Amino acid sequence: MPPVQPESSESISRAGWRIVLLASLGGTLEFYDFVIFGVFGADLGRAIFPSDVPLVELLSSYGVFAAGYFARPIGGIVLSHFGDRYGRRNVFLLSLFAMSGATLAMGLVPTYAAWGVAASALMVFLRLLQGFCIGGELPGALTYVVETAPKKAALVCGVVFACVTYGVAVATGVSVGVRTFLPPDLVPEYGWRIAFMLGGLGGIVSFLARRAMEESPEFEKMKALAARQPFREVLQSHRGAVFTGIAILALSAGFNGLYFSHMPGYLGRVLGYDARLAVVAATIGVVIHASMIAVVGWLARFIAPLTLLRGGAIGLLVFGYPFYTALAAKPESPTLLLVAIGLVAGFINGTYAVLLTDLFPTRIRFSGVALAFNISFTLFSGTAPLVATWLIGRTGSNDAPALILMVCGLMTLVATFLHPKYAGHVLGHHDAAPRGRS
Repeated sequence: MPPVQPESSESISRAGWRIVLLASLGGTLEFYDFVIFGVFGADLGRAIFPSDVPLVELLSSYGVFAAGYFARPIGGIVLSHFGDRYGRRNVFLLSLFAMSGATLAMGLVPTYAAWGVAASALMVFLRLLQGFCIGGELPGALTYVVETAPKKAALVCGVVFACVTYGVAVATGVSVGVRTFLPPDLVPEYGWRIAFMLGGLGGIVSFLARRAMEESPEFEKMKALAARQPFREVLQSHRGAVFTGIAILALSAGFNGLYFSHMPGYLGRVLGYDARLAVVAATIGVVIHASMIAVVGWLARFIAPLTLLRGGAIGLLVFGYPFYTALAAKPESPTLLLVAIGLVAGFINGTYAVLLTDLFPTRIRFSGVALAFNISFTLFSGTAPLVATWLIGRTGSNDAPALILMVCGLMTLVATFLHPKYAGHVLGHHDAAPRGRS
């Protein structure tokens, strides 16, 4: 099959959509693999990092969750180097294969009771391998789809992250199923194993499907001019764009760490909701949020993505603290609150990806996107569950995680005014305006 060519009109061909959806499917499964650790954080704490104090168990588990994020910048640097120099496709395949193997292996790790500290160490190593792989996966997916359909960049980036977010919903849905069909005392022993093994097997299926993908059309056109040292070039010539990208992503990263990974444990272990009710509420919220991301990607055809992101940032700054205050008051069901905040956050998660790719030219786009993306998500997403849990313990206030949203929101809002200085490599306009309607 010949490579898919960039679209010459505002529409995307069936072949182009096939490529976008294949890239998105891999992101869905890899993100499932990555966040399932946080979804089952409390159970993993009991099985692999046990303590007499439940809060210490949770802190240990979230500490290892954060460790996966700290491996992401390293993986992003290594994998994006090969992606910018030799092509995007092979990096996709390698990262997905290794990620799936690590996830499958995590489902087989013996408990602390059986292996002692060796079980904890093995889980940490596999988590680091997960982080290394995903450091190249999501930036690679973004780079790939905007180069496949550049005139629909905002829409296809929205599709990718809607699919990635549905991966979170699948993870929480699996948690619901596990907690429904397994007795509660068996979930810490077997429930999380089922979830990891399902993720590993799903990744292998996605790997087989991705083998049919062709190279990015834009990379094919300029591969003879590919940078020999793309990471060095990014640091030498695009530092401002990198720092702007890190700040643009700060609020999305902080929100995602709280909403996707911290929320199930927070509702169950901190607020005392029934574990199954907490996961059902979180799953509904994530599904609505994912759908909102796709809607916002569509809206970006008519409204500048930067304007949409600013609106979302202001919304979270205004409603973030009341949201946590209302949750801490423990209503009968938290579902409505989770849906409401997910709708507001859709404006940032539906736009930040295209704004990030817009900061870097094709020659070094993979490396630039990977560096900014992974640093931001390491700093603000990977640490969010750990910091939120620490803040609750330190302050004695269950609404303390709102402070994370406040700090990250201010950073992102300031960065939106720096973005136009470096933008224009994908959207074609320095105010990050849409390129027209379809």
